[in-house]
Amino acid sequence: MTTLLALDTATEACSVALLHEGKITSHYEVIPRLHAQKLLPMIQALLADAGVALSAVDAIAFGRGPGAFTGVRIAIGVVQGLAFALERPVLPVSNLAVLAQRALREHGATRVAAAIDARMDEVYWGCYQEVKGEMQLQGSEAVLPPGQVALPDGNGDSWFGAGTGWGYAERLAVKVAAQDQAMLPHALDLLTLAGFAWARGESVPAEQAQPVYLRDKVATPKKA
Repeated sequence: MTTLLALDTATEACSVALLHEGKITSHYEVIPRLHAQKLLPMIQALLADAGVALSAVDAIAFGRGPGAFTGVRIAIGVVQGLAFALERPVLPVSNLAVLAQRALREHGATRVAAAIDARMDEVYWGCYQEVKGEMQLQGSEAVLPPGQVALPDGNGDSWFGAGTGWGYAERLAVKVAAQDQAMLPHALDLLTLAGFAWARGESVPAEQAQPVYLRDKVATPKKA
């Protein structure tokens, strides 16, 4: 049976999850600015608790962004280090998709507008719909001012808002039936999405573990 390891550090949350012999275990903490110190010990503890050697892992999944630049880089650095050493493939997963999958798991939401606060008065935005248990992207992901976001069908009645970007709710150009502004990506849901991707043969070599920032600006431009 497949053994998959998943990890995410793209937001304030740091989490890891493991699928082994059909059983899933995970660990999740909201620990801003401590990801670099905590991630490897969390992985080691997760594997030890499950009685699984790192060498037994078939592939490593990770949150490839969008999210905090430093957080995404931490995940990719760890993933590449482990994957190169083990000679294992990797599974990059969108953090917006992970949010949508968590909204499905926790709220039963089948149509999710996922939004992560991108700072600089913008949000990372993506809309997802459930297809056979998997939240799939409708349209494309983007980084936008709150007033420029949109839903695929323009009707918010059947949509659920997930993520810190909904802290801009009053300024977002769409309204939804319900929302969870505190929701952060969880490796448990990343693992679910990685399982679908693995089954489709979508793993890639470790050197292809690349971040998706959706924008290149990393600091607020100086005012003239």
